[in-house]
Amino acid sequence: MLHYSAYVKELIKNYPPEAQKVFTEVETRLDSESAFGEAFDKLLSDYMINETVELNPALDAIDALAEENGVNKYTLDFVFIMGCTEILKGKYDAAGIPDEVFNESVDDLRCKLLECMECEGVPGTFVAGWNNGFLKMRRFAYGRFQFEVNTYNFDFDFITSCGKKIAKGDKYINFHIPSSGIPLTDEVRFASYKKAYPHYKELFPDGKAVFGCGSWLLYPRHREFLPKHLNILKFMDDFEIVCWEEKESFTNDWRVFGRYSDLPYEELPRDTSLRKAYAEWLCAGNKAGDGFGLFVFDGEKILR
Repeated sequence: MLHYSAYVKELIKNYPPEAQKVFTEVETRLDSESAFGEAFDKLLSDYMINETVELNPALDAIDALAEENGVNKYTLDFVFIMGCTEILKGKYDAAGIPDEVFNESVDDLRCKLLECMECEGVPGTFVAGWNNGFLKMRRFAYGRFQFEVNTYNFDFDFITSCGKKIAKGDKYINFHIPSSGIPLTDEVRFASYKKAYPHYKELFPDGKAVFGCGSWLLYPRHREFLPKHLNILKFMDDFEIVCWEEKESFTNDWRVFGRYSDLPYEELPRDTSLRKAYAEWLCAGNKAGDGFGLFVFDGEKILR
């Protein structure tokens, strides 16, 4: 297998120069060092060919290979996922899935790369296991968000304002918000919902698709301290909150403060509206949290 292939060369063009250099060096080593490359290839093919093989066990072996060959594990994890996506492209083509969906899905790699460079100071990914959903073709990106089928598992029913009941065991369209840097404007959000709807509408014979999201972005008390102009509040308006909780520690602090997340609250940067609001909120002794919400979508609009 040629590691530094035309596919990889094209993919890494969108990455920072520092990352391109590091990934090129690793790919070149895999091509020139037979024992290293062959061990890497076997793990990659075993994972991508065998549908029953999950990603985390493969990553454990990749991490051991990284240590053995003097490569940062976050970096080799990333190179492994890149190699997987090259094989994944063929699976998308065979299934007739448009290139646009593939490209938007694979762009999650760029998002995770930038997070790793910001938080860990090295090109790679510190959440490589997250990619299992993409690589097993259970999760797809449509525009700004990433979607997959999930099951409502709460022990209580939830009735939306439009009268649709969601009970334990019901399917819904779960979605995620990658750190792509694209603002969560009305236009961007609804374009994503509309693109995803045709892919999942058969789950809902009445045409009323249920979308759900669990995220720190849905912490209801945001309305008490976030500036009114932030798109996070508009995103929250899409949902009916099913449940939420506060936590003793802000486990998503790295999403707001990046490399500075371990600093005392008084020293947190305040260089954006979001950072300033969160730093002041936490300094005042308040907690952070997250929430889970649902909404019903008919392909054009949210039903209330």
